Amino acid sequence: MQSETLSTSNISFEEYRNQILNDYKTALISRECSLLGRREVLTGKSKFGIFGGGKELPQLAMARVFKNGDFRSGYYRDQTFMMAIGKLTVEQFFAGLYAHTDINREPFAAGRQMGGHFATHSLNEDGSWKKLTEQKNSSSDISPTAGQMPRLLGLAQASKVYREEKGVSHFSDFSINGNEIAWGTIGNASTSEGLFWETVNAGGVLQVPMVISIWDDEYGISVHAKHQTTKEDISLILEGFRRDEKHEGYEILKVNGWSYPELMEAYQKAEKLARDKHIPVIIHVKELTQPQGHSTSGSHERYKSEERLNWEREHDCNKKFKEWIIERNIATAEELLDLEKQAKKEVRKGKQQAWSAYLSEIKSECEEALTLLTAVEQKSQNKNFISPLLHTLNSKEDPIRKDILEATRKALRYVAKESFEEKVALQNWVNAYIAKIQPKYSAHLHNENENNAINVKEVKPIYEHDSSTVDGRIIIRDNFEKLFSKFPETLIFGEDSGKIGDVNQGLEGLQEKFGETRVSDTGIREATIIGQGIGMAMRGLRPIAEIQYLDYILYCVQGLSDDLATLRYRTFAKQKAPLIIRTRGHRLEGIWHSGSQMGGLIHLLRGIHILVPRDMTKAAGFYNTLMDSDEPALVVECLNGYRLKEQMPSNLSEIRTPIGVVETVKEGSDITLVSYGSTLRLVEQAAKELLSVGINAEVIDVQSLLPFDLNHDISKSVAKTNRLLIIDEDVPGGATGYILHKLMDEQNVYQFLDSKPQTLSAQPHRPAFGTDGDYFSKPSVEDIFEKVYDIISETDPNSYPEIR
Repeated sequence: MQSETLSTSNISFEEYRNQILNDYKTALISRECSLLGRREVLTGKSKFGIFGGGKELPQLAMARVFKNGDFRSGYYRDQTFMMAIGKLTVEQFFAGLYAHTDINREPFAAGRQMGGHFATHSLNEDGSWKKLTEQKNSSSDISPTAGQMPRLLGLAQASKVYREEKGVSHFSDFSINGNEIAWGTIGNASTSEGLFWETVNAGGVLQVPMVISIWDDEYGISVHAKHQTTKEDISLILEGFRRDEKHEGYEILKVNGWSYPELMEAYQKAEKLARDKHIPVIIHVKELTQPQGHSTSGSHERYKSEERLNWEREHDCNKKFKEWIIERNIATAEELLDLEKQAKKEVRKGKQQAWSAYLSEIKSECEEALTLLTAVEQKSQNKNFISPLLHTLNSKEDPIRKDILEATRKALRYVAKESFEEKVALQNWVNAYIAKIQPKYSAHLHNENENNAINVKEVKPIYEHDSSTVDGRIIIRDNFEKLFSKFPETLIFGEDSGKIGDVNQGLEGLQEKFGETRVSDTGIREATIIGQGIGMAMRGLRPIAEIQYLDYILYCVQGLSDDLATLRYRTFAKQKAPLIIRTRGHRLEGIWHSGSQMGGLIHLLRGIHILVPRDMTKAAGFYNTLMDSDEPALVVECLNGYRLKEQMPSNLSEIRTPIGVVETVKEGSDITLVSYGSTLRLVEQAAKELLSVGINAEVIDVQSLLPFDLNHDISKSVAKTNRLLIIDEDVPGGATGYILHKLMDEQNVYQFLDSKPQTLSAQPHRPAFGTDGDYFSKPSVEDIFEKVYDIISETDPNSYPEIR
């Protein structure tokens, strides 16, 4: 079904005719997949369906000009496009609908995403890159509306970097002279989202080769365009972005989605502008239809008038395509009818094959379970309770794995007090089955190959006797300079990152040395800063996206959580984006720049390492470690650490701070104090003052929140001290609650405790402004001292009488 560029100048009429008929058949197959897919959902074979019916023709036009090396960042209705570029078969379409967990049969997500979410494989089995310039590429789709747009910006910007930056010109696996286009697709209603406008603005500023297709069927679920878009026409309100003789901007094209020749002309024009000149293009594809409504959860007859429904029937793009073919004498009605029959037959066959393949493995597993259950039933004294479980499972015509485990695990409850060989066999089978099947649903949240970040060995800083003492910012600056010299694919960007070298001078002078492409300023647009990073990282670059302050990260949590954090997981390790996010926070003054979002981030960003270095030497070591691996990470530097003095290591570029490893910064015997970031300095000060009253506290720096203390060193400390206090500046129950969960549920520290484990966090509100605001809002040295004192006093009140 793969399409090539439509042309009548260099091919015969017969070849031209075959191209068009091949397109028509692809459109038919795609539509029939949508129709049968809906039936499969309504008959219970799939949970939910969302399909691309009504959008076939413009996707065929886009496929014509989509070249090897290009990337798609798309919308969950692009099935026709994926078929047309040869990256989606009928069987794979239905495998996605059935959530088949075999990556070879469902190559987009191994059943982890619902149908309509597509991806190509960027990685080999060992996690290394494929030659992306030798294949057509699709970044992995996500459901959040407009969430694909920020990533699109980065995919396009990568071409600009590869064209302009000589240091990466030899990266031919990822780009050939920056000639690749990033193709974005979005529904017209989703253009109401801020992510769309932020991306459009940034793309116009950067002048990157991206082509945005807006599929316009006038509705967003049940809501008409008059409630979505000013003037009810997205291209009208985009006019201010149109380029002219004086201003750079977009080429904006408007075309009816049912006109095959107009679509072909529009997409060929868009391709030439974007590929040759790096001019971004917006194609507003109007007068499309959605013949099956938004999804399988409802019917569009509920909200569309009969007049509208009749119009949609008449303007269905497949119907219009057929009429055009007949009018142009390219094929007869009888020939097209024959193609329609072939398409229906192929889709039915592919559906049956996909369903059979999906069921065969599970049925085999079910047969094993039934055999073992039968043996247990015959031996058990509780046969009357087991027989119904056996009968229910045996009567399942189309069993799923949940059915198998419900029956076998419940049966084991009834034989818990019995002892016979068949019971042991069932126990062993259930345990082995879960161990085998669970990874199908849980593997690959992080890199599971040898080059993962956790495997990078620690290299401690070395200090000479005459080591200079410098501001912390000098250490981070000099380390970035060494990284940029070593890795030509590395670039950093953010608000104030370029000309002035970031607001804290951690990048001072680096733009002048490495150029504006590699060290650059951006607009105030955090979501697309992250999108730039995700897209460029997916194309072989090593971007560092700078979010100026920790609380600004809330602007881009959606992209971090839904896109970056899930990428490796949702593609079954077939795509990656080793993006580093650099930000700063902790112990500031005032509501807006001093709040701690750590509790939220550690729950929302599973799949991204979250690192909290206490000083700039530790931070430098984290950046070095991350550059030795290929995983995304958020590094939170201490804002009040840039001016604090640190010794300059003699082996700065060799330092590696280990990920998932804590550090004991002070040994003690009476209580274990756990903290991180800037608060750790207060803990250290309190520990010194506690010595004056005879309390010797052990102080542990967490360093890495995700992952957390992989060696269980905190547990070893608590085994020695028998007391535990966790301190941070987050709200109560935030990061301290997470740390306590890790220590109690995973490290089992409760067995070593002589008193209740406790936490000390900030007040539940944002910090008030000023030094006093900080003192009364977040833990102080006095708070920490008194909390520890009270814990010790519980067991020895005579030696430690009440302070207040």
